[in-house]
Amino acid sequence: MTDLFVSKSPVFKVDGQVRGELARDMSSLRIDEATDGLKTMVLNLTAEGPQDNAAEEQQLYLDGRIVDFGKAIEVSIGPGDNARIVFKGVISAIEVNFSGGGVPHVTVFAEDKLMNLRMTRRIKTWENMTDADIASQIASENGLTADTSATGPTYKVVQQWNQSDLAFLRERARLIQAEVWFDNDTLCFKTRGNRAGTTMTLVQGRELIDVQIRADLAHQRTKVKASGFDAGARDQIDEESGSDAIQAEISGGRTGPAVLEQAFGERVSYRVRENPLASGEASAWAKAEMLRRCRGFVTALGTTDGSPDMVVGSTLNLDRVGAPFNGDGYYVVHVSHTYDLAHGYRTHFEAQRPTINEA
Repeated sequence: MTDLFVSKSPVFKVDGQVRGELARDMSSLRIDEATDGLKTMVLNLTAEGPQDNAAEEQQLYLDGRIVDFGKAIEVSIGPGDNARIVFKGVISAIEVNFSGGGVPHVTVFAEDKLMNLRMTRRIKTWENMTDADIASQIASENGLTADTSATGPTYKVVQQWNQSDLAFLRERARLIQAEVWFDNDTLCFKTRGNRAGTTMTLVQGRELIDVQIRADLAHQRTKVKASGFDAGARDQIDEESGSDAIQAEISGGRTGPAVLEQAFGERVSYRVRENPLASGEASAWAKAEMLRRCRGFVTALGTTDGSPDMVVGSTLNLDRVGAPFNGDGYYVVHVSHTYDLAHGYRTHFEAQRPTINEA
């Protein structure tokens, strides 16, 4: 099945109409997605060629007929009924490049509907709401439905101070290690365990063209502490989270905190960028920071020969990648689907795993 995908170039729709010219004149394509939301597309086009049966070649894609600001663009990859839509968004920028008397190129930039949140700034106070509640309200105020599943504390007051809705939402997600994305006119705000993704096995030397995997203790800690002051109770806040925070996400192997403690002893980190005003906030933030560090213990950067089913949230089983790193449990946090005339379709990914295998 993978070989079929590799042999096919992307198919483009603009405002719902298939535009074969874009596939014909494409020199490269890149589609990026990460855990903090806002999927983007960059399409490079040869911008000189035949047009309307003219006797001479014309400049293309600068007259607004095919690509223009605000037009909807969709990209699918794969053969026939097995094609997968890898991007849906709107055109937000157009660039032309003339260089050394060569053929001009036009670059088309597009973003998904989270662009609306990026372009909306507010000064607003949110009261007696969880982060998931805030996400739902932001979706409503931007004309979107919401799908939220993220546990967390209820805050008495949260201030959005001259921030875009997207920047503010990303900040709220970071505090509790939630993820933000857009899917079928729905703003999704969920913690990792509540995000559904595909499951794939990639074998080094087959569909997995190259991969670099690192287990790194630089950012591992045995504990994370968060402290503050509860003005209502007139009492100090002091909460901590240890390696037990990651246990629900693993089924074996050695975690970063365990390896760190064995190799170098106890190492504690203090969360100081935020000031919790209640013990529930401090506990949730300490756990989220511990999760972030644990999840990033093992990082895999890889390239496949084209995997349209791979999305952020996919889980991977990597085979033939070395004894410490073989197996499942890899969670995709960044995906780039690319196409160019030299290599055809490729999928580049970054995935994380909180453990290495037992020796």
